[in-house]
Amino acid sequence: MKKIVLLVLGIVCLISAVSAYQVTIYAPQSLAVGLPLLVNGTTAFGVGTPIDVVLYQQVTTSTEIDRQIAYVQEDHTFRVVFDTTRLSPGAYKVEVPASGTGDSITMRQVLLVDRSADLVLTSQTTQAFSGSFSVSGQVASDAGSGVQVAVIGPDNSVVFGPTFVSADSMGRFSLVVPVSHPGNYDVSFTDARGYITTETVTIVGDMQTVTPVQTTAAITLSAHGRSSRDSPIYFIVQPSGNGPMTVYTSASVDWVVEYVDAAGNLQTVNDQGGSVPNMIVLLESDKPLFFKVYPYRYSVTDDVTLTATNAASIAVSPVVPEGFAAAQGSMAETTSSPLPAAVCISAAIGAAACALLRKKN
Repeated sequence: MKKIVLLVLGIVCLISAVSAYQVTIYAPQSLAVGLPLLVNGTTAFGVGTPIDVVLYQQVTTSTEIDRQIAYVQEDHTFRVVFDTTRLSPGAYKVEVPASGTGDSITMRQVLLVDRSADLVLTSQTTQAFSGSFSVSGQVASDAGSGVQVAVIGPDNSVVFGPTFVSADSMGRFSLVVPVSHPGNYDVSFTDARGYITTETVTIVGDMQTVTPVQTTAAITLSAHGRSSRDSPIYFIVQPSGNGPMTVYTSASVDWVVEYVDAAGNLQTVNDQGGSVPNMIVLLESDKPLFFKVYPYRYSVTDDVTLTATNAASIAVSPVVPEGFAAAQGSMAETTSSPLPAAVCISAAIGAAACALLRKKN
C-alpha cells in the first residue's frame, strides 16, 4: 500500500514539475526588413533564469543567424531584440531550444519582407553641414497620399517627426530637417501599408567653419475660430511660393484636419492626439489651399488656431470653400489619418527600438 501511495505522489510531483517549466514566446508573423524583431516570452522559470533565444534563417535547412540570452524578470517575462537591418527577405524562425515542456510554445515563424524598392531617395545621402539638410524622394503608393518621416540623430534622439509629408500626384515629396551638428542621421519612412525603409544621411563639416548665409526668415501666420463636429471651421491658406510650407493646429484638443492639396485630392490628418499639434508639410505651391478643422469627439466645441509657416496669408473662410465641394468622397465623417493609427504607433516604436539597437551596438 505504501508503495502505491509513494508512486502516486511521485506522479503528482512529476506533473507539477512539468507544468512549472512551461515557456511561451511571441513574435510577429511578418516584419519589414530593417525593423527590430522583438521576441517576448512568458515562463514559470524562476526570476533571473537565463533563456537562450535563437534566430534561424530557413531555406532548405535552418541556419543560425543570431543568439541572445534573456533573463526572466519578476513578472516571469523575458524579451530580446534582433537586428534585421542586414538580413535578406524570406522565411525565418525564432526558437527557445531545449526549454519548456507540456503546453510550451518555443518556436515562431517570421516572414521578413523587403519594401525598400517602394521608395527612391533623390536627395544626396552625404551633405555639408549648414544647420539643416534636405530629404526628397518618390514613394510608390497611392497618388498624393504622402509619407510619414522620422529622423534619429547621432545621439539616438528623435530630432524630427514622426511627421506626415504630403506627396504630389507622382508620389514625389520634399522636406527640410533642421540639425544642430554633423553626424549620421537615420531617416525612416512609413506609408499607409507600414514601414518602408530607413536611409542614413551623413552630414559632414565643422560647425566652426560654416560660413554664415544671410537668409530671409520664414513668415509665420495664424488664424483662429470656434469649431465642432456639427459646425467645422474652414481656413484658406495662400503659400508664399518660396519652398515647402508647414501647417499645424493648436494642441488643446484632438483635432481632425482635412485639406485639399494642390492636385485637388482630399486628405485627412489625425495622428497626434490632443497633446501634440497635427503637423502637415506641403510641397511648394502657388495655389491657395483649403483646410477644414473639427474635433475628434462629437461632444467637444472649442477654439482652434491654425498656424502656417512660409505662407503669404491665412484666413477663416465664412463659407465652405469650393475645393471641398469639388472634392470627391468627403471624409467629414472619417476619423482616420492618412496613415492608420496602428501604423503610426508601430513606426514610433520601431524608431525607438532602432535607437536602442544603435545604442547597444
